[in-house]
Amino acid sequence: MKLFVGLALALSTALATHALAATMVFTGDTTGGLTYNRPLSGRPPSTLSAVGTAVRFVVTPFTVTQSGNYNFNNSSDHDSFLGVHQNAFVSSTPLLNALAYDDDAGPGSDSSISALALSSGVSYFAVSSGFANTDFGSFTLTIDGPGNILGGSSAAVPEPTTWAMMIAGFGMIGFGLRSRRKQAVRVTYA
Repeated sequence: MKLFVGLALALSTALATHALAATMVFTGDTTGGLTYNRPLSGRPPSTLSAVGTAVRFVVTPFTVTQSGNYNFNNSSDHDSFLGVHQNAFVSSTPLLNALAYDDDAGPGSDSSISALALSSGVSYFAVSSGFANTDFGSFTLTIDGPGNILGGSSAAVPEPTTWAMMIAGFGMIGFGLRSRRKQAVRVTYA
């Protein structure tokens, strides 16, 4: 019986760890947005662009629930650019607090940042923009990593399979505890 309870606890721990992994998808449109002189690619970037001097941008604030490496992908119908800032994003001083910026592989291509180390509970800001001043339009920003990504009024929700595994794990724990309780009761009356 102790083995069963131990296995149930191990399974629930593994499921809880798995349930934290999440992917968050944000959509937006930079058309008509504010403009700024974006940084060049870098970790962190050190120079501002001579081509993207007045690119339209959208800022997506978010936090993560677990420290670790996170991946970002910005897909769009235009030549995109992507940046991530920590603690604050100020368009008039875009190098301040910048963690990483990434260009893409050409017109209409995705921009991405891989394995960026983020800390739990810190405020982050993803900046979606275009490569040049004439690049703007709709975009889809995808962030994934070891913890939930919480942004704006959105909160990451585990996938249905994750819910099913969590419920099964809790059921096994309950069954193990119930069986253990019955055994203890039998011992008391014996």
